[in-house]
Parts: sequence; C-alpha cells; structure tokens
Amino acid sequence: MTTLRDALTKAEERRVAVGHFNFSDLSVLKAVCAAARELNVPVLVGVSEGERAFVGVRQAAALVNSIRDETGHAIFLNADHTHSLRAAEEAAKAGFDMMVFDRSDQSMERNIAGTRQAIEATKSIKPNFIVEGEIGYIGSSSAVLEKAPEGVAMSTPEEARQFVEATRVDILAPAVGNMHGMLASMVRGEAHKQLDIPRIAAIKAATRVFLTLHGGSGTNDEGFVHAIKAGINIVHINTEVRVAWRRGLETSLETKPNEVAPYKILPDVERAVQTVVRNRLELFSSESSASLAASQS
Repeated sequence: MTTLRDALTKAEERRVAVGHFNFSDLSVLKAVCAAARELNVPVLVGVSEGERAFVGVRQAAALVNSIRDETGHAIFLNADHTHSLRAAEEAAKAGFDMMVFDRSDQSMERNIAGTRQAIEATKSIKPNFIVEGEIGYIGSSSAVLEKAPEGVAMSTPEEARQFVEATRVDILAPAVGNMHGMLASMVRGEAHKQLDIPRIAAIKAATRVFLTLHGGSGTNDEGFVHAIKAGINIVHINTEVRVAWRRGLETSLETKPNEVAPYKILPDVERAVQTVVRNRLELFSSESSASLAASQS
C-alpha cells in the first residue's frame, strides 16, 4: 500500500500538492474521503489537539483506518498542531501517519529542542512516523476573523535551513504570507491572502525538504498554483471547510424545519463540504495548473 512518504514524493515529482483537510465529525471525514476517491488522489485528514479532544485520539484513527481498509484509498491521518510531547506520543501509539509538532510560538532554540525531542520519542514508537515542524507565526485559530492576528511573522530561508538541519524534520511549515483563519472579507470573496512566492522558492532551495502551507483558506487559485510550483507539497484547508459545514447545516435546517433525524439533516452538510474539498483537490493535483504556472513565470 502507498505510504505517505510515497505520496509526497510522487506529488513533488509531478509538481502538484496533497490536500489536507481537518475534521471533527463524521460528515466532514466522509465528504473529504469521497472527494478524494472521486478524483483518485491521495488526501491527508487532520485533527488538532482540540479536535482530538472532541473526536477522540484512538477513535479518529479507527475511523480513518476503517475507511482506508474498506476502500484501499490513500487516506492519511495527521495529528495537526501538536504542542506537547505526551500528545505526540499518544498520536504515534494510536496509529497516526504523521504529526505537526508546533512550538512556533517559542524561541528558535526552544522550538528546535522541543521538536528534536518529539521526533526521537515518536519515531522510537513508530519508525516510519512522519514529523513536521513549524517556524514563524501565522496565528492560531481556524475561524472567521475581523482582523489579522497580531504578531504575524514570516520565516526566512536562513531560519528554515537552521531549523531543518538541527531537527532533521521530514516536513517544514514556514510562514510565507499565510495565516490561520480567514478574514470576514475573504469569506465574502472581497479579498484573498497574498503569499510570498519568492520566499517559498528560497526556503525550498535552502532546505530541500517537503513544505506545507498552513492556513490556506482564503487564498485564490493563482496563489495556490504558484505556491505549489515554488515548492509547496501539502496545503492545509480548514476554515473553508468549517464555513461550508455551517452553511450546509443552515440550508438543511431551513429547508427541513421539522426534521430531527441527524442522518436526514447532515447529508446536505456532506454535499456542501464535498464540493469545497473537490474543488481544492482538483486544483492542487492538476498538472495542467502546474504547467500554467510554469508558463507564466
């Protein structure tokens, strides 16, 4: 069966990216997996520490494994934004494929030390466990915001090189103009995030590791295409999924005001989420999009 490292290596060779979508209920997980199977592309699903507290660590792993075993599709599970060593070890023991160990709110020295410790601990539990580290600061909430988070700071190629060499992480998540959450103006389609494409390319050249774009929601198609061409291998989408979930639920409740059966209400939610995920996966995995970016550079 295809491993996560295999999927990322193939994506890099094709100059496309693997989509990553967070879930905290079964309707979202089913929608993401259905979209990935429809397009026949690998996909990452993630649960942050907060989402794991709601879903359950072993329960999240069991859900993903059951779908993967039943379908044979390349669906991988990420322990997103893991902040403690205990939570990192718990995810590795539960059978997660990877984690994002996030100490980006600390000094570079403390970030490096903590990430190295987490890598050693989790790979001793599961040798093929993939570990992603994060540098820079892009906020912390996948929510609809009125203004950008304070203290946002972009990463430099030298910081990225130093971090990767000191930690030996498998994947790096730098700050390159991305931001967790979406501004309300982005939800309305009046604005979009401005990624620093030359910075992405410089970080890729300095590190030569897989790169993740966190906080992808609210980025326009052109921004994604050029970011992937510059070296992004994984794109995280969460707030867009949450907005689709909310809108799908509101529509369902409005059209079925007297319905109380969840299995009759939630299919509208699944369809709304699946549409968003399918559109994003189609863009991220399209070789024609990569060719377009190359022709425009």
